[in-house]
Amino acid sequence: MTATGTYRRIARAAACIAAAGLVAAMGACGSRESAGTASSNASGTLNVVASINQWGSVASEIGGSRVTVTSIINSTAVEAHDYEPTSADIAAISKADVIIVNGAGYDIWATKAASSTKAQVVNAAESGGKHDGDNPHVWFSAAVRTAAAKAIATAYQHSDAVHAEEYTKQLKAWQDKEKTLESAIAETKQRLDGKKYAATESVAAYLADDMGLTDATPAGYAQAVANESEPASGDVTAFSKLLQAGSVALLVVNTQESNATTKQLTTAAGQGGVRVVELTEQMPKQYSTLTDWMTALVASFATAGKA
Repeated sequence: MTATGTYRRIARAAACIAAAGLVAAMGACGSRESAGTASSNASGTLNVVASINQWGSVASEIGGSRVTVTSIINSTAVEAHDYEPTSADIAAISKADVIIVNGAGYDIWATKAASSTKAQVVNAAESGGKHDGDNPHVWFSAAVRTAAAKAIATAYQHSDAVHAEEYTKQLKAWQDKEKTLESAIAETKQRLDGKKYAATESVAAYLADDMGLTDATPAGYAQAVANESEPASGDVTAFSKLLQAGSVALLVVNTQESNATTKQLTTAAGQGGVRVVELTEQMPKQYSTLTDWMTALVASFATAGKA
């Protein structure tokens, strides 16, 4: 295993230990309301904590004025896989009425911390049938987005039954926006269906699948990246040749993980006339909702796929 892969695994283990230790240390900070009761905040709103801003945005839309949402990771400069929670993060989680984690091994630190609370916990991945070992970037999946939104609304209704109807209405409004997004995905699929793409990382694989694209990333390279290790030079060379030959229509690049290899592959794509779609793992600050971000990405794929 490479130094990078080893570091990430150590960092994840450290994050889990840190989360467990901090939760234990804060266990004596006072009792919380039992699950199923409304928040006792001065503002009268539910305390909601999301591990990442993607799900925090959905939580805000469905909760409206009835919730106060804190997203722990809300920057593209932060690597969620290796994030080490602070005492403030754990304190926020310990006081939450509803906690939203991504799951599928993406934010183990948050899942561990949430398990020690009495809050309603929504595991976005599990709500959509995804588990540890599956691609954890589940917010790119239309099916998981829809399932997670329903799960969030249900958690709110359980914690604040008095306003259950309001949460239902706001869920319906979110679903209407998601249907518009899914229509855009379907329209783009008519243009891209069956076309081959390759990716520096499998971050947007669910979105690519929804649009009918076929993943042609060289297996050796893809497996190395999935295992969080450095691809062998032969695998990078094979990938470069694939791009230089123009054998795929699109190259998807996660700019949060830019390095010498991704730059080499991007250059090879240019030499082969392969269009590049750049994206990030976390939701960029210019987007206030997950739906808006996904809509912009679908438009980017549609534009790139015109060639």
